[in-house]
Amino acid sequence: MTEHAPANVNGLEWAARRGLGALADKMGMRFTEFTVDRAVATMPVEGNTQPVGLMHGGAYVVLGESLGSMSANLYAGPGRLAVGVDINATHTRSATSGLVTAVCTPVHLGRSLTVHEIVVTDDQGRRCSTIRITNMIKDVESATSPAPTA
Repeated sequence: MTEHAPANVNGLEWAARRGLGALADKMGMRFTEFTVDRAVATMPVEGNTQPVGLMHGGAYVVLGESLGSMSANLYAGPGRLAVGVDINATHTRSATSGLVTAVCTPVHLGRSLTVHEIVVTDDQGRRCSTIRITNMIKDVESATSPAPTA
């Protein structure tokens, strides 16, 4: 049986120790809630826009992938690594100022696959983007071992 994150793990502390990565830092992401069942992050619109001043669709996807992948890795637990294998997004509104907030919830938490949905809203609570990410969970050893030679 796969060992998943213990219920008493403080997800925010775990994420802070692991780090969010250079891209998340550049984009101004801030995790505000982080458990296996729900993760929340904010990101400023400013600095993450298209030339016409609208939030860049790719910025929504980076936010969603960051939350979904980190959530899958928290769920995977020690000795396991979650890696993204599929992501899709539907953008329904463009934020133009303030912060966007992303809420990530699991759709499926399995032995070898996780699926998360991330809903991104603007400061008025209006949905801007819906992202779905699938992560494959691997043993760390198999994820980092060289391929066998013949």
